[in-house]
Amino acid sequence: MYEIENVLRDYAWGSTTAIAALLGRPESGSPEAELWIGAHPDSPSMARVPEDGTSTPLDALIARDPDHFLGADSVARFGPRLPFLAKILAAAQPLSLQVHPSLEQAKAGFARENADGVAPDAPHRNYRDDNHKPEMIFALTPFEALCGFRPAAGTRMILQHVASAFEAVEGHVPALVPALLADLDDSDEGAGLRKAFERLITGGQAVSDATAQVVAALLAGDGSLSPYEAELGTVISLNEKYPGDPGVLISLLLNRISLQPGQAVYLPAGNVHAYLHGLGVEVMASSDNVLRGGLTPKFVDVPELLRTIDFHPVAVPMLDAQKTVLDQELYRPPFAEFQLQRIELQPGAAPVPLAQSGAAVVIVVAGEVYLDSPKGDLQLARGGSAFLAAAEAPVNVHPVAGSTEPALAFAVTTGL
Repeated sequence: MYEIENVLRDYAWGSTTAIAALLGRPESGSPEAELWIGAHPDSPSMARVPEDGTSTPLDALIARDPDHFLGADSVARFGPRLPFLAKILAAAQPLSLQVHPSLEQAKAGFARENADGVAPDAPHRNYRDDNHKPEMIFALTPFEALCGFRPAAGTRMILQHVASAFEAVEGHVPALVPALLADLDDSDEGAGLRKAFERLITGGQAVSDATAQVVAALLAGDGSLSPYEAELGTVISLNEKYPGDPGVLISLLLNRISLQPGQAVYLPAGNVHAYLHGLGVEVMASSDNVLRGGLTPKFVDVPELLRTIDFHPVAVPMLDAQKTVLDQELYRPPFAEFQLQRIELQPGAAPVPLAQSGAAVVIVVAGEVYLDSPKGDLQLARGGSAFLAAAEAPVNVHPVAGSTEPALAFAVTTGL
């Protein structure tokens, strides 16, 4: 077992307090957006080698003996790399509107950009690696997000409400609104959503002007947000941060969700989404491939974005916990790369077996835990984390003897 130190990413949208408060350590004074827990080569965790006390990047450690650290099944399926990346994510402001490619799209796009000589760190590069990035988010606090396309009929109702609110204030309706309604009347729902999305993402100044007019009308209207407070309130708040950005009105095409602590959703390839606010445990395939669609000053490749998005409406992909006969609480999305285990231990409780398939990472967010296997043991306090080689299995997670405080930890392993 290897205790690990993880890398904090200080993106501007991050909270200055949430991750420090969760892990029980001092604030850095800067935004703390993501704590990366894993072996992604951009920001690998540092593993403390127990034999000599030195530290080594986790990806380099794994490369010494992939079968030992990852397990033969994982290496055969995903290659000699840790197939998942875990993060603690703390959004104080909205993230960009984004979508992730399928595995086939990632492989083709990465090879194409390499062949074209696009530098690995070029700001206009779409594909940083050759892997896909399905993901899930488990809410630790109330968590707000946009996630996938709403059925067109629901969006038409919201747009009709916007039109009525605008007409009540201004006496007319901006041309963009009836145009979007006409797009969404297409008998092919996916085609209609694509038309509306394209109209907004490519509309330039006309969309920016219409967005400003719509927001002004919503702010001026008495009660004009009801009964769509969440959706229209999001339009107003997004426009404050990114005035006139096409993503402001694109948000009306998407499911607006509010997760309570303990709830989770998963996001497959092609799902347009944006995290708006909250603290959560995010898990994904080990990739950094993101195609952005708005709410960002960064590069937006519209043609590639349109090739990547799945325009079919979806129900919100909620992910319920599964309880095993061993009292393991598992969140298992339909992706082989990862699953999440929530481990809550009362003082003096029986140990919980780690649902380990291949390598695993563990992070403690409350109390203390004791990890025990036939090959070693490790005690972790709040804020501590560890990497467990596949060869360590089976591992049991115990409350620390004599502790009077409940413990809470999360573990990630493959879903094989």
